[in-house]
This record gives sequence, C-alpha cells and structure tokens, in this order.
Amino acid sequence: MLKASHILVEHEYEAKDLMKKISEGKSFEELAKDFSLCPSSKSGGSLGEFPEGRMVPRFEKALISLKSGEVSGIVRTQFGYHIIRRD
Repeated sequence: MLKASHILVEHEYEAKDLMKKISEGKSFEELAKDFSLCPSSKSGGSLGEFPEGRMVPRFEKALISLKSGEVSGIVRTQFGYHIIRRD
C-alpha cells in the first residue's frame, strides 16, 4: 500500500510558487487547504492509503521514488501540476 498527500494546481507557475513556500518551511497541509484544486484539500491534501496501480503512472512513479516524508518536485499529469508528499 502507498500513502500520499498532494497539492494540485492548474498552472506550473503556481506549483513553482508553492514549492518555494514549502522550501521556506510553510506547512504542506495549510498550503494544500489554501491552494489545491483537489477535493483532498479539505484534509490537508491527504489521499490516504491506496494500492499500487490506482494512480496515473506519472504520479505513482514520482511517489514511489520518494522516501517517507519526502516531497517531490513538480509532477505534471492530465489533471494539472502536483506536488506530492509520501506519507
């Protein structure tokens, strides 16, 4: 099982701005609540646990490459631009 949180935005410039805020120590959960387009924003971006193969390949590949607690770079999918954290 995989466990992740993410922030989803429409534009790359938004994702870059959020990456900067994360690097400055801003709360991932608060940024997800304030900016993410995904319904998971209500829970701080948490997608909970899910089996491998459930997410789109580009998202899952980025997630699997992360260690627990680590945040990805910007990942583009057909849904938009994601910042992913492995939980």
